[in-house]
Amino acid sequence: MAKGKKYYVVWEGNNPGIYNSWTECQLQIKGYPNARYKSFKTEAEAQAAFQGNYQDAIQKSDKSKPKVSHLPDSERGKIVWNSLAVDAACSGNPGVMEYQGVNTSDGSQIFHQKFSLGTNNIGEFLAIVHALAMLKKQGKDTPIYTDSRTAMAWVRKKKANTNLKKTASTAQLYQLITRAEAWLKNNTYTNKILKWDTDNWGEIPADFGRK
Repeated sequence: MAKGKKYYVVWEGNNPGIYNSWTECQLQIKGYPNARYKSFKTEAEAQAAFQGNYQDAIQKSDKSKPKVSHLPDSERGKIVWNSLAVDAACSGNPGVMEYQGVNTSDGSQIFHQKFSLGTNNIGEFLAIVHALAMLKKQGKDTPIYTDSRTAMAWVRKKKANTNLKKTASTAQLYQLITRAEAWLKNNTYTNKILKWDTDNWGEIPADFGRK
């Protein structure tokens, strides 16, 4: 399913403004600590949001965002509600990265981590392994939803195939990646890792709502 055009507002970045593509937006937030940005479906919405502030735009978006619970029964019945959903967000790629895990049924946050430098794929990978390790410790076989096929492949191969450079800024993150890879190699689990059907269900419940 083709995605419609979006307009990106950058309130805090290298050059604040409104941009017509995600690529242009990324150039403005890459390397900028705590960049503030968000996408909008129409230029008019973007213009109005840019005249206001980031926090108001996020709060308004959260109230108007279609909820998974509003899906027709034909789609709701396909979702495993007793599950966790994980996702990551990155201000630039690489850039400030964070990931979280939430209850699929109500969106309540279960865990959250933030790093000064990382990539979206790394965040998605670490989020899945974080959930797997946590659930194994709790003795639960709860399924895990992700919208990242790349992260699912990395978990299957027990290897994060990232090109992120190893520097002083990424040393801590690489320690976690190494620990995650070791955990996958040394542990078994029965939890199913499921692909979230974004096209038919909307954004995954763990989505940060910025793109």
